[in-house]
Amino acid sequence: MLVSQTLERAGVTATLSGGGAVSVYSDNEYQSHDLDFVSSERLKTIGDAIMPLGFRRVGKARQFEHPDTQWYVEFPPGPLAFGETVIASDEAPVLETEYGLLRIITPTHCVMDRIAAYVYWQDNQSLNQAAMVANRQNVDWLALYEWAKRDGIDTVIIDKLKATVT
Repeated sequence: MLVSQTLERAGVTATLSGGGAVSVYSDNEYQSHDLDFVSSERLKTIGDAIMPLGFRRVGKARQFEHPDTQWYVEFPPGPLAFGETVIASDEAPVLETEYGLLRIITPTHCVMDRIAAYVYWQDNQSLNQAAMVANRQNVDWLALYEWAKRDGIDTVIIDKLKATVT
């Protein structure tokens, strides 16, 4: 939350996605070892914002590490997208948590993100992560089907995922 709040205060819009979002929405059933904040901001601006927290950029990568933790922060380039579908950053809510504010993709977008990883990168664990989120959060199934059809993703994947939700 500290990273998200620090970026927001610096005027940087960065949205938590990927495994970090799965961790949040699965109540840590899945635990990510990095935080992916999608941002269209320049890396120098991002670095200038989070370096006072102790983060240092790793080479020329989009990754920042902190000496006091094993986790790292990565900044995939924007725009925020799931497959071929681009989402405006203002569609990502800012959640109020016990630790502060966090800009994060919605649970439905999180499921899209994991299905996209499964389909495009053959990442089988991503489908399991989608199920973890769908079992704990309200997701918009109609939006998932429409997204899959638009992006040319076989909707059988959505059917199978929906069948796992208890």
